[in-house]
Amino acid sequence: MSRKTNRKRIRSSAFSRRASPGSAPGTLIVDPNSPRPIMHVMAYGQERVVEKDIDNVQAIPEFLSKYPVTWVRVTGLGDLSIVTQLGELFGIHRLALEDVLNVHQRPKVEQYNNHCYIVLRAVRQEEGFGSEQISIFLGKNFVLSFQEQPGKYFDPVLDRIREGKGRSRTAGPDHLTYALVDAAIDGYFPVLERYGEKLEELEDAIVSQPTGKFFEQIHEMRHGLLALRRAAWPLRETMNILHREPIPLIDEEERVYLRDCYDHVVQIIDLLENYRDVTSGLMEVYLSSISNRTNETMKVLTVISAIFLPPTLIAGIYGMNFEHMPELKWMLGYPYSIVLMAVLSVAMVLYFKSKGWWS
Repeated sequence: MSRKTNRKRIRSSAFSRRASPGSAPGTLIVDPNSPRPIMHVMAYGQERVVEKDIDNVQAIPEFLSKYPVTWVRVTGLGDLSIVTQLGELFGIHRLALEDVLNVHQRPKVEQYNNHCYIVLRAVRQEEGFGSEQISIFLGKNFVLSFQEQPGKYFDPVLDRIREGKGRSRTAGPDHLTYALVDAAIDGYFPVLERYGEKLEELEDAIVSQPTGKFFEQIHEMRHGLLALRRAAWPLRETMNILHREPIPLIDEEERVYLRDCYDHVVQIIDLLENYRDVTSGLMEVYLSSISNRTNETMKVLTVISAIFLPPTLIAGIYGMNFEHMPELKWMLGYPYSIVLMAVLSVAMVLYFKSKGWWS
């Protein structure tokens, strides 16, 4: 399947999961193509960490009662009953659950009575561009996260908690939420670095040897950068809300870290804008290179045609074979005509070189 067809399929499937017009608010519809949820629980305090894969939501309250922070990580959205049970257990608003399942949401922050809902878009480390929705619920003693597909976005966070580095175990769930947000945002930088390397390679190749294949590559780059821009631009507003507006579940100490995330988002957007400008410039360079190459080819063909014009004229005159043409019965007529053609051709070459038309 081509990239273009794959992008069209992904885009259409994302919007087909919406409830039909007029449906009641909070209508939950699961994508039948989504993988079945895998639930992983990490509960920890300053002295101890417990991890466990579970298949029953009823096992979660035991962790909530014993540990200061419980992180429930859900990978896959293909089972409505599990999502509904998790919503009932943590008191998640029905509208928030609807947004979890409709994975075309813009990055945003919403506050409810007992939790804060954060939507992000994380980029996948793959050829081309891919992104998915990350939903994070921050509560008093828990963090509940949903992601569409298995991914390694949060592996560094898991490792820090296991090893007890920094404030990972001593801080509350708001610090864990910051760590998840930071990991999702930092995932943009390797993708942008890859785009930067490709742009440099394209620029060198286009200048040295422009061919038709570069047009498709530039178009793919532009499409990928546009998709990245759509995912990253709303993050700026989201992070601005998290580090500026009063959210009861986030301590003031954590706002300093969230401000750092905001700075990272600004850097990402700046890089995106620069790369978009470079890509537009590459398209202009490509079109100019193709035009110059065409002009050079036309110049060479024109010069060659002009050089062969006098011999063609002479051959045409002597090819008419009129009866009273004096040179037809001359013994030196043939070599004379050949020499005349060669002399005129050399003379025209020397003339073109003197004018700078023949390099």
